[in-house]
Amino acid sequence: MRKFLPLIGSHPGGRSAMTCRYRCGDACFHETPNVSDNEYVGDVITGALSRRSMVRAAAVVTAAAAAGGVVGGVGAPSAAAAPSGHGREPHGGKGHKAARGLRFAAVAPNTADAVVVPEGHAQNVVIRWGDPILRGAPAFDPDRQSAKAQAGQFGYNNDYMAVLDVPGERHRQLMVINHEYTDEQLMFAGYDAEAPTREQAEIGWAAHGLSVLVVQEEQRSGRLTAVTRHRLNRRITGTTPFEVTGPAAGSELLKTSADPEGTRILGTLNNCGGGITPWGTVLSGEENFNQYFANGGGVTEPTTAARLKRYGITGGASQRKWERFDKRFDVAREPNEVNRFGWVVEIDPYDPEATPRKLTALGRFKHEAAEPRLTADGRPVLYMGDDEKFDYFYKFVSGKRMKRGSSRAAREHNRTLLDEGTLYVAKFSGDSSAGEIDGSGKLPKDGEFDGSGEWIPLASGDMSYVPGMTAEEVYVFTRMAADKVGATKMDRPEDVEPSPRTGRVYIALTNNSDRGKPGKAPADEVNPRNANKHGQILELNEHWDDPAADRFHWRLFLVCGDPEDPATYFGGFPKDQVSPISCPDNITFDVHGNLWISTDGNALGSHDGLFGVATSGERRGEVKQFLTVPTGAETCGPIVQERRVMVAVQHPGEVDGASVEKPASQWPDGEGELVRPSVVSVWREDGRNIGM
Repeated sequence: MRKFLPLIGSHPGGRSAMTCRYRCGDACFHETPNVSDNEYVGDVITGALSRRSMVRAAAVVTAAAAAGGVVGGVGAPSAAAAPSGHGREPHGGKGHKAARGLRFAAVAPNTADAVVVPEGHAQNVVIRWGDPILRGAPAFDPDRQSAKAQAGQFGYNNDYMAVLDVPGERHRQLMVINHEYTDEQLMFAGYDAEAPTREQAEIGWAAHGLSVLVVQEEQRSGRLTAVTRHRLNRRITGTTPFEVTGPAAGSELLKTSADPEGTRILGTLNNCGGGITPWGTVLSGEENFNQYFANGGGVTEPTTAARLKRYGITGGASQRKWERFDKRFDVAREPNEVNRFGWVVEIDPYDPEATPRKLTALGRFKHEAAEPRLTADGRPVLYMGDDEKFDYFYKFVSGKRMKRGSSRAAREHNRTLLDEGTLYVAKFSGDSSAGEIDGSGKLPKDGEFDGSGEWIPLASGDMSYVPGMTAEEVYVFTRMAADKVGATKMDRPEDVEPSPRTGRVYIALTNNSDRGKPGKAPADEVNPRNANKHGQILELNEHWDDPAADRFHWRLFLVCGDPEDPATYFGGFPKDQVSPISCPDNITFDVHGNLWISTDGNALGSHDGLFGVATSGERRGEVKQFLTVPTGAETCGPIVQERRVMVAVQHPGEVDGASVEKPASQWPDGEGELVRPSVVSVWREDGRNIGM
């Protein structure tokens, strides 16, 4: 038997130290913000192994670069599109085809500096960081970049993507793409992290936020081209005014010297997962906002200090030193400004003049995803993860029904749906005794890890359900409210996606290397692996399939990692026929009901990628890798349509020691050009639908 695929990197998963520094402020190397003594939900997942899953795999592919594929971007180095070589027929083996939508030759794990796609597929770069999208914006010139130019250009580090129709314009789509963070070391030649300039800070503010962009479809392929200067194109940045709505609007906790009313906030930062509402607006979650704020460690007032610490705001100067140029980033000078970030934001992509909103009824934490579904009587329900080790999984149930149609009255009514309702946090229970869970992934006596759970109400309107906290405090310090009611600690709950076919809710839990460490929460039935480096996918069924239910059932769908590791599970599918997968992050569904998973921090020696997996039928659990991304990059925001797949290639070249002068990647434009985060479209060369 061969050894497991090698783990890489000194940081959790396969991330570089640079990624940890710029993306989340080295969150994993600071004290875990959640020090409550609630039950821990982390290690349940390895347990959902069925007896069948313990059969040893016959063979698994080793990480290797493929050869002979399609190139992503003008002048990019040649790269690979090769089948994975898992010893099966191209469409699944054993005389059966793969699930509809997954009939492609799986890409092998590799370390090619390119977007590697399956044989018979082509690709193009749709838009890059710095490409102009607004009227008057100049072409990108890294030597003459300015904040004014960046405010009219596509932002940096594209993450979540949403696609909508463009009314009255055939073969065009409207994309909303958020921009998580900036990586100044890869943006500015000669960047000095100890002495950034005001211009660099202002460019960083402008490179955050969201881009609204119309794209043109090529009818004979899946190629997409940006339509620059379209009337719907828009940039929302770190200084764009936002309206505060919902029950915490106007709270004393949100008031600052610049906004004494507590109802208007400048900018949005560190946007990650999101969602599209049934009424046509787009939601985006503010995630690792804490890293932008300085001098939290100098606060001595006990209540304020405890609140800051629970949200990871500690220490002195921030990584980017923005507090030198705007006092709102200095907690010592503006103690409430930090409370104005960590929300879900809502924008109307069809109205470039509409003021974007921060939705306080959805709670404040490191939001990853805000995915809605409707109850039988038309009330929206949102599922949300808090992306931190040992933090929680939430949902919001609106108290109002959606109005159908696009009339002005319907639009105005639907704007209020996410301002009134009840915020809940999840508590999971396993159905095996604690003594059966030892942190190794060994199965309990009943042969699988599963169980039930309840939704614990936190607040509804002006009413708090949490002893000792007002409703406003619950919304602004939601993590502390969840601590008090005994919510279950999770392994970095990231993206969440309800299946449009079954209503089952799928939750990506990326990893948690701290599970089971001294002083940390131990394994339990919901998280049965200690030192969890590879993550897992949970499948949750609401009671009676009612999104507003107060109870649910759960089970493990995937336990990620090397298929030859006995502590992995692939929905019961034979492990010798799946692609290795590590650190699931963003997820989406295709029209066939398959779940697609993008990864962040692959700890198996390969670059991150995008994977499709069947969720039902005899192929349930069959994981197939569709693409990999370039050196240092993460796969984000997947969109899977019938004729194309789109991904946001985030932070290419983000490798320790890399800089503008010493690039670690040549993607997307080749040698001598600046490395640029970009959006990529992939399609079949024969024009047929993906995976058919």
